[in-house]
Amino acid sequence: MKTTLLVVLLALGAYLPMRAQNPIIRNVFTADPAPLVYHDTLFLYTGHDTASVSETNYKMPDWRIYSTTDLVHWQDHGKRLSPRTFAWATGDAYAAQCVYHKGKFYWFVATFHKKDDQSQGGAAIGVAVSDRPTGPFRDAIGKALITNEMTKDKPHAWDDIDPTVFVDDDKQVYMYWGNLSCRWVKLKDNLTELAGPITVISPKNYIEGPWVYKRKKLYYLVYAGAGTKPEMIEYCTAPSAAGPWTYRGIIQENVPNSFTTHPGIVDYKGKSYFFYHNGALPTGGNYRRSICVDYLHYNPDGTIQPIVQTTRGVAPAK
Repeated sequence: MKTTLLVVLLALGAYLPMRAQNPIIRNVFTADPAPLVYHDTLFLYTGHDTASVSETNYKMPDWRIYSTTDLVHWQDHGKRLSPRTFAWATGDAYAAQCVYHKGKFYWFVATFHKKDDQSQGGAAIGVAVSDRPTGPFRDAIGKALITNEMTKDKPHAWDDIDPTVFVDDDKQVYMYWGNLSCRWVKLKDNLTELAGPITVISPKNYIEGPWVYKRKKLYYLVYAGAGTKPEMIEYCTAPSAAGPWTYRGIIQENVPNSFTTHPGIVDYKGKSYFFYHNGALPTGGNYRRSICVDYLHYNPDGTIQPIVQTTRGVAPAK
């Protein structure tokens, strides 16, 4: 009887769908995904939501790192950086991105600045550096790279958030960031100094969360937009990292149970992947978000096909 029951269960199991992969991290709430491929491993740098179910604002004490070699099984490297790493910083750990450049890993982060002789407070961007993709990381310059006093086109104090950093083919490094307006600047080769003036651009419907990359001869500026919340993901393309940017449309509609979303795009083992967050986990929501991944596909002319959000996620990368 036991043998018969086992055979039946195995037969049923062959027809049952696999457990949903999305969200990909289920033991904690994570947000603002930033993927990085180094050698044969994909590293995922994330924010960390710890607000209670009843809280109505963000509580994000640190940044975390995960890694994978197949997009299905993830190694948790834990908390690897926090605003406390920066003596000038206070407040929450907003969206961040880590890039590899000339033997080192630079983690560009958004947090808030203490009131001192460098700044009167507000959102700021810092840079941490490490010899390894999982750290340990330290403050690279001992001060903020961007402070609220450096950007005056918007009056609110949280406009200097969500940095994305792009290294062009000629090794020139660019940083883009901003809430309600998008700013960009060239960085020096050490990635810790500005190499020119800050330029403000106005992509259609732009809100926050830019992600910049190049594919073939086309540059992409992908961001959270739509003018009003809930956010959607929209994008522009350009012939150079400095523009001019042409609006191309919406590629991801609203996500479940979260008024924000945040793009992270990467090619890995022959396929393109789109990372984002939603509020789909049990007890999840606007301030308790979770990271997901689905496929990204391009049309022959380089435009991006609409993202299909799934609970299934992606198949193991080979």
